[in-house]
Amino acid sequence: MSAESVLPQSAWPELGAEPFRFRCHAEVSCFLSCCRQVELRLFPYDILRLKENLGLSSAEFLQEHTRLGAGAHPFFPAVFLNMREDGGHACPFLTEQGCSVYKDRPSACRTYPLERAVEKTADGSLRSRWFLTGHPYCKGHFEEHVQTVKQWEREQRLHEHNLFNDLWAEVDIFFASNPWQGEGAAGPLQQLAFMVCCNIDAFRDYVRQHNLLAGFRLERDRRRRIEQDDSELLKFGFDWLLHVLGDRRTLMPR
Repeated sequence: MSAESVLPQSAWPELGAEPFRFRCHAEVSCFLSCCRQVELRLFPYDILRLKENLGLSSAEFLQEHTRLGAGAHPFFPAVFLNMREDGGHACPFLTEQGCSVYKDRPSACRTYPLERAVEKTADGSLRSRWFLTGHPYCKGHFEEHVQTVKQWEREQRLHEHNLFNDLWAEVDIFFASNPWQGEGAAGPLQQLAFMVCCNIDAFRDYVRQHNLLAGFRLERDRRRRIEQDDSELLKFGFDWLLHVLGDRRTLMPR
């Protein structure tokens, strides 16, 4: 999320095990201010959860509620939520009572007031780093409620989002190496990758049309979950992209 900060992001304090003060509720004077005048980037799992919440296909959700913009690197676009075209530039899912998609709200909303960064360690694993943001409009920092990052993760049900965002981070790091073989922006391979990551319904059709699962050694239970669950299909899609574009052994061919 982007908004005017008291401190630049590079100066936000990093949190370890120490607690921080924050609580957001309807009685705080800035309630819902963070849902206005924001630039909200959506990750693949955010798109999946939101389109299911709204009862839309992936294509319908992307067309009605999103736009493409510059990502973290020049080799793959980012997906941004379209805000209302009014003076408040509010989230389209904001009501007078609050968030209408709250149980499926995006990662950035779920994480706030924290920011999470992921870095690769020497052994190739991913390590989370948490930072406490500071925005002048937010009065939640002056509430008495105190919690640790681990407590915040549990309270906001962040673990599943973080799992998928870590998987996506691996893929996006790979995309940053420009694996499109000189085809340029929006070429066929990049469009294929975008379908896998952001249009899970189209990818499911692609998997069926090409009998994709039959080409790999998959445990019966995993195959069943991929066939029935979009989130499991997304995991498979990430593995498949790294396999076919990056020649990595993320899947075992038959």
